[in-house]
Amino acid sequence: MTVPSPYADRLRRLPVQRHEIEVRGAITAYWVYGPEDAETTVIAVHGFRGEHHGLEPVLAYLPEVRVIAPDLPGFGESAPLPGRRHDLDEYAGWLTDFAADVAPGAVILGHSFGSIVTAAAVARGLQTSRLILLNPIGAPALEGPKGLMTRLAVLYYALGARLPEAFGTALLRNRVIVRVMSITMAKTKDPELRRFIHDQHDTYFSRFSDRDVLRDAFVASVSHDVREFAPEIEVPTLLVAAERDDITPIEAERKLAKIFPDASLVEIAHVGHLIHYETPAEAAGAIRRFLRIPVARGR
Repeated sequence: MTVPSPYADRLRRLPVQRHEIEVRGAITAYWVYGPEDAETTVIAVHGFRGEHHGLEPVLAYLPEVRVIAPDLPGFGESAPLPGRRHDLDEYAGWLTDFAADVAPGAVILGHSFGSIVTAAAVARGLQTSRLILLNPIGAPALEGPKGLMTRLAVLYYALGARLPEAFGTALLRNRVIVRVMSITMAKTKDPELRRFIHDQHDTYFSRFSDRDVLRDAFVASVSHDVREFAPEIEVPTLLVAAERDDITPIEAERKLAKIFPDASLVEIAHVGHLIHYETPAEAAGAIRRFLRIPVARGR
């Protein structure tokens, strides 16, 4: 039984349409939220092992914005890219092509692994007026406060890739392990919200196409971080960071903000790596204020 979303009432008032488009030889599924005639369009990229549903709580608090939320190739309802390694170069190239086809010039938003994908794409030429990063990966995952957990995750994904396919895939979709990940990331004490978060991970965290795609994406997520691309990103950038993030500590996020030519940092207290589930109203408020900031001519 699905746990009711605390944000269901807001989401029900939000227009949404599902679409498909072929990008790089495979079907990408995407959802369009909000009014078609909105002044601002945002392309929102979800995090590792997630899919578009994860960002819906934030979108529920941005009803005046048109948001296009695709499932990354190989996750959710999007097919894997045929004959390609799903590494960071491929994901960044896919995003550039997707944006050019669906919403050229849209504001770009990325959460967690999506922050790496979007930062890489913008640094490499994806045209946008602004970049928004939620829970940005601002330092190597192996060096974060949960570095040991990350190393265990490396072993977990390596084992899942090496076991016979049926056993390896079953391990990667194991509900107990998914629940441990969820419990580790959730910081809220609200029992209803915790149940919702765990149900979201139970429902959507294992919707990857195959273990090869999952392994490739995991390697990309722990082999790169936003610092690599920040100096090359000249558009105004918003970082929405969590004070209790176990993947990138807040001190690293403060350092990251200084690497960008033009970045602002909003810190949210009492939350970790699940800003999009636990404090979506605060995240949406920061985004709304950022989108109202005039962009200087010539950007």
